Amino acid sequence: MIYVLEDDRNIRDLVVYSLNSVGLEARGFELPSDFRRAVEDEIPELVLLDIMLPEEDGIAVLRRLRAKDSTRDIPVIMLTALGDEFDTVRGLDAGADDYVSKPFGMMELLARVRARLRRRRDSQPSLLCRMGPLELDRERHEVRVNGTPITLTRKEYELLRLFMDHPRSAFSREQLLERVWGYDYVGETRTVDVHVRTLRQKLGEAAACIETVRGVGYRLAATWPSDTDAREGAGAEEADKNMSVEHQE
Repeated sequence: MIYVLEDDRNIRDLVVYSLNSVGLEARGFELPSDFRRAVEDEIPELVLLDIMLPEEDGIAVLRRLRAKDSTRDIPVIMLTALGDEFDTVRGLDAGADDYVSKPFGMMELLARVRARLRRRRDSQPSLLCRMGPLELDRERHEVRVNGTPITLTRKEYELLRLFMDHPRSAFSREQLLERVWGYDYVGETRTVDVHVRTLRQKLGEAAACIETVRGVGYRLAATWPSDTDAREGAGAEEADKNMSVEHQE
């Protein structure tokens, strides 16, 4: 899915139509707020992003995408005014992958989109991660335990994916807030504890994959725990409560 955030209806409709006509599924958005809600529901493969927008400019939208772990690697092509070098440089400095100046030829835009999609697919990590009975399938956006799919909320899925993308790395709750929720620590981190607790409950026998690092936060186990370790992992929630008390003190 390709998202097109462009407030000019004529340009937006033409781009979406052209992408759909060559077999590239696309959706158009006029407002950044509508775009953000859509990203919460489905992460696109690529974003075409105008700079001059209502509510907030495209540079701010781009920075939001780059600030979250779940969206930071999405290819973004900026749509800039012809000859506006300042906007082009701002976009590239903020993390844009490419830019196209208006007015642009549709064949050129389609060629750039295809090139970015090929590069993204060629550079993607393995789509299937495993840890003991636990599997995370990026292609299907699915998590399975012993082959049985389990239902996770979006934040639970993003937490698990972050842990599995960075094995052995311990994350503080402040870091998890920033990388999964996309906002800075402001003195309240209980939401992380709650999400980790419900994630463990849903993982069942695979819950021991997520370790509590006392006084720090959480991490993915370096190796699949033994049966003894897995039984001890069932008491991880109590350790979380203790860690929360230590953190508050």
